[in-house]
Amino acid sequence: MGRIFAVELEGRSYRCKFCRTHLAHPDELVSRSFHCRRGNAYLFNNVVNITVGALEERQMLSGMHTVADVFCCCCGQIVGWKYETAREKDQKYKEGKVVLERGRVVDGIDISPEVFIDTRPSTSDGEN
Repeated sequence: MGRIFAVELEGRSYRCKFCRTHLAHPDELVSRSFHCRRGNAYLFNNVVNITVGALEERQMLSGMHTVADVFCCCCGQIVGWKYETAREKDQKYKEGKVVLERGRVVDGIDISPEVFIDTRPSTSDGEN
């Protein structure tokens, strides 16, 4: 397996809940009113640091769609799905967009910074 190069987004971002990898910038958020089997979900125009699974036909609440699961590229956890095609005319706006499940992502604001304080006595390179 090759080396993984993750994109780091500037400022606030939505991140993988499991490994904190950056997934989407708030400016790409289209809707917060999506729902999935596990709860609420967000629709984005563009996301980064994902891999896309195999296409499959799924019956969603809004009709039949061709979708693919999306996974965090760093930890491999499923984080949502991507709409490839929609059969219903009023659902075409979803094509090419990605849904991230709220229970599988964290908002950059939700993440408390992890502070590491080294309590060991410090030594310089010259000291033995």
